[in-house]
Amino acid sequence: INGISEFVEKDVEEARQGFSRPLHVIEGPLMDGMSIVGDLFGAGKMFLPQVIKSARVMKRAVAYLLPFMEKEKEENLRKQGIDPATLAEDDDSAYAGKVLMATVKGDVHDIGKNIVSVVLGCNNYKVYDIGVMCTCEDILAAARENKVDIIGLSGLITPSLDEMVVVAKALKKEGFNVPLLIGGATTSKQHTAVKISPSFGTLEHPVVHVLDASRAVTVVSSLLSDDKLGYAEDVLEEYEEVREDYFAGMAERKFLSVARARERRFVIDWEADPPVPAPKCGLGVFPVAIGPEMGQGSEESISSLLDYIDWGPFFQTWELRGSYPTRGFPGILKDAKVGEEATKLFNDAQAMLKDIIASGKMWLRGVVAFYPANSTADDDIICWTDESRTEVAYKYCQNRQQEDRGEDTPFMSQADFVAPAPFKDYLGAMAMACHGVDAMATAFEAEHDDYSKILAQALGDRLVEAFAEYVHQKVRKEMWGYCPEEAIMPADLFKVNYQGIRPAPSYPSAPAGIEKFTLFEMVKAGELANMRLTESASMLPASSVSALIFSHPKSEYFAVGSLPKEAVQDYADRRGITLEQGERWLTANLAYDP
Repeated sequence: INGISEFVEKDVEEARQGFSRPLHVIEGPLMDGMSIVGDLFGAGKMFLPQVIKSARVMKRAVAYLLPFMEKEKEENLRKQGIDPATLAEDDDSAYAGKVLMATVKGDVHDIGKNIVSVVLGCNNYKVYDIGVMCTCEDILAAARENKVDIIGLSGLITPSLDEMVVVAKALKKEGFNVPLLIGGATTSKQHTAVKISPSFGTLEHPVVHVLDASRAVTVVSSLLSDDKLGYAEDVLEEYEEVREDYFAGMAERKFLSVARARERRFVIDWEADPPVPAPKCGLGVFPVAIGPEMGQGSEESISSLLDYIDWGPFFQTWELRGSYPTRGFPGILKDAKVGEEATKLFNDAQAMLKDIIASGKMWLRGVVAFYPANSTADDDIICWTDESRTEVAYKYCQNRQQEDRGEDTPFMSQADFVAPAPFKDYLGAMAMACHGVDAMATAFEAEHDDYSKILAQALGDRLVEAFAEYVHQKVRKEMWGYCPEEAIMPADLFKVNYQGIRPAPSYPSAPAGIEKFTLFEMVKAGELANMRLTESASMLPASSVSALIFSHPKSEYFAVGSLPKEAVQDYADRRGITLEQGERWLTANLAYDP
């Protein structure tokens, strides 16, 4: 219950000596303890880090008992004249239910899925986690093979939303009758209700959006309870209301034509407020690095990044949320409800960071590029091969806001932040990754240590974001050098109190993730930072970031929002893809049902 794992083998051996069978240790004190953990977590009296530490104790205890159980099983089978090798390896009949977990095709993010899997395991559910980038065929095959009671799909990037619809339709076509759970940062109750549930959901097998790990056990237990139909009926009724509200809202929205929205673009007076000068470091591609790799690499240590770590998202990963005025970091460490556990988690993170710095288990590699650039009248940003500005090197196709929000409101596109010809403007780009995370996670998994595995993954994400913040500051002060006197403390960087922005393709101001392929080619991310993209533009390693760098002081973050069919067709034409492909890349922004 307290998650203390240092003496687990000694304690379990002592318990084994007091029971007639090793299985009774699991079915007795271990399951009793996990039952208490599950109840406390469900009641909000235990927090996620504590649950995962308790699960670590359980896993290590079971791992210790497993050889004794296997030996006992083999002896009993031989007494019956049965060869143990002829029987199935896993017996999952003692579990409360069987759940398949998968991150869908093209997506590599699995921290949230890992957390949900651990929490479900704590509550005596057998979890078959088949990993990341799982094709529809892999998911269906694993569900059949393991005869699961529930299927859970996870995803972070926008194309994963469409892939979840593909899986749902395939489940219906193949006659599956198990509930489908949907989760992940890019998912929502609205998308699940509008796009996924109609493709598969029924009273017998509803589709349910799961907001976070704390809800997962309640949802799964409800779907496997005697009152399943009552729960499913409530979900279906709620989702029907969500759909009605969604379509009613869409019918009320008004959109400008593409041409009219461009006429009402965000205007910068380039004569009065000209572009910043050319990058001081010159044009081209510039590798950046921190931390050693196999004893070689940058002389800079990861310790250089510690002040640049934004700890807020770290605690969100662990579902620790403070209350005002101690909601953010470092206030959360003193929060009346979660402060004690947040402090323990933070101290564990500091200890792991100290080990990472000393051992070189993680290292960061990235690339920054600068090119001459100009915007076009139809919302593209052209990067030229050189200052002659005669030959196109790369083209970024941008989206523009289309929804009518009043006469005085401009309709913004990122193209508005780059000057048109004949002005001499420039565009920057960056891509960077934290390497070594997967190796650490795999090593912890082999030790049955999910807590340290998830901690390492969460720190990898924080370090690469800190690296991006660190490098972007170097860009402003030194490399591009348009703010050489900038004196912003690292903690204030998270408030974006500096000149310029670094939006990422697939984010609200540039929702089409396909633009990431252009960015990766432009910065030579594969060659210089050992990074790559999946077919859905998910970055590998998973702890990676990429962004365009805009320098003008009037550039700002915004959300493109919903797009009518005309705008999606216009984007597809400019990008040189079909309307169907454009709809796939902009699926979360469609103002219509394709």
